[in-house]
This record gives sequence, structure tokens and C-alpha cells, in this order.
Amino acid sequence: MRENEEYSVVSQPSLRINRCYHRFMRSDAPALFPVFRSQAQARILAAVLLRPDAETSPADLHRRLGLPLTTVADEVRRLVAAGIFLSRSVGRSNLVRANTDQPTVTPLTQLVMLTLGPRDVIEEEFSVLGASRVLIFGSWAARYQGEPGKPPNDVDVLLVGKVDRDAVYAAAERAQERLTLAVNPVIVSERRWNDPTDPLMSQIRAAPIVDLRAPS
Repeated sequence: MRENEEYSVVSQPSLRINRCYHRFMRSDAPALFPVFRSQAQARILAAVLLRPDAETSPADLHRRLGLPLTTVADEVRRLVAAGIFLSRSVGRSNLVRANTDQPTVTPLTQLVMLTLGPRDVIEEEFSVLGASRVLIFGSWAARYQGEPGKPPNDVDVLLVGKVDRDAVYAAAERAQERLTLAVNPVIVSERRWNDPTDPLMSQIRAAPIVDLRAPS
């Protein structure tokens, strides 16, 4: 992939099948910061820019993010063409990383951290603590899932299972320092999480959540 290669962006792409044109629907821009092209692009930016020293491939991003491989490949090509990502070939694979020499990448990374970083940061800091489930709830999860509203001032995290409270609060402090947002951990037992009569758990399950599904 050449760094100076140009890619055209069509606002309403279509595919001709049997002499009929079928339009593809792009995912909506994320409510957390709607200037991003789409939710897919925003998640790809977060996955790469928030790990500036790491290289990854479109196939790895496809597996990690659960996005269609063609979508990932198209977005990566656009970001390479824009100079935001750097790409190099290794065998049959292309590896990409953040182009930290591009002046616009540092402020873009800060913007991505503030708007989309909590998902990755919370997963990194909390998923190793042994909880059977880690999820983000509250206003940040609602904005992430597309509900309009005011920008969130904090991130609410629910951990299910037996975990060390000191380790949880230490993880919350690390995440808070990285995100510059307050991080509020809530620890509940498996029994309470599965209790249909618990009003708080029922409220959380009924509202938008971002389930990180930490390994047990």
C-alpha cells in the first residue's frame, strides 16, 4: 500500500447486481462525538491511536472489533491515505500504526481518548481482575450506544463476581488518570446481578450498556 495513494469517498455507495443498484447503509456517527464519519471509523481510530506503539492488521481489527472485514479494510485505506495511519507490508499482510509524526494525530488522539477511550481503557484496567462480567452503564454507555444527550462527565463500571476491592479501586484510579474522567466502580455478586427483583440491577439491564465480558 503506497502512502500517497488516493482513495475516493462516495457519500452513498452502491453495488450493481442484476442491473439494479443496491445502496449500502453506513453506520450512524457516534453520539459521543458525531463529527466522526461512522461508529466503525471511530472504533478503528480508537483501536489504533490509543496504542501508538503497536502495529495491527485489518484482520486483527476485524476480529477485535467485530466489524466486517471489508468495512475495516476500506476505513484503514482512507486513514492511510489521509496520513493518519502508516502502513507497511509484511509478507501478505499489511500492518498499520498511528502516524505520530503527523501534526494532526496528537490532537485527534486526545479527542478519541476523551470521547471513545473509556471502552478500551476500562477493558484494559478492569478485565484482568477476575470478575465474571465487566460492563459500562449510565450516561457514557447511553451516548456510546447512540442515545442523544449531554456529554458524560463520568464513567460508571459494574463488576460482577468476587473481586478484590482494593484492586478494583486501584484500577479505577488508573483509568481515571488516563481518561481525565471520573470512574465509578460498582461491585455486585452473581446472585444480585441475576436477581430480577433487585431494582438497581433491573434498571441497569433495561438501559444501554457496554458489556466487556471480562474472562472469569
